[in-house]
Amino acid sequence: MKTVCVIVFFVLITSPFNNLQAQNDFAILEKNINIRAKGLSHKLNATKDTLLLESNTLIKKVYAVNMNYEREIDLAVREKSIKIPLKSLSIGRHVFVAVQSPMRIVFVVKILRDNSILLALDEDKLVSKKE
Repeated sequence: MKTVCVIVFFVLITSPFNNLQAQNDFAILEKNINIRAKGLSHKLNATKDTLLLESNTLIKKVYAVNMNYEREIDLAVREKSIKIPLKSLSIGRHVFVAVQSPMRIVFVVKILRDNSILLALDEDKLVSKKE
């Protein structure tokens, strides 16, 4: 019984810190786990502000549609690897489509925060500066 109490106490103490860590991320990638999508490696870099796409076949086009059904990214690539900066995307969910002949691989990137820095001039005044 004492062991169970210690485990519950440990979980309750450490769970808020996991949420704080997740809020520091710029973006979250929801990968496509379909067996047909194995040919496209899609991941975020260490700072999670750039999308890295690599494939053994040619990537013809990459586009992203936001929650308002607007295309914020529309690139004709024609290469096997590409780095796409995510700093220009709006906050929210973006559905990415990588076009490889004859298929399209779909995955989701969630932008959690904008790319701004808060500069403190006074305690009661804060200025937001875009990078």
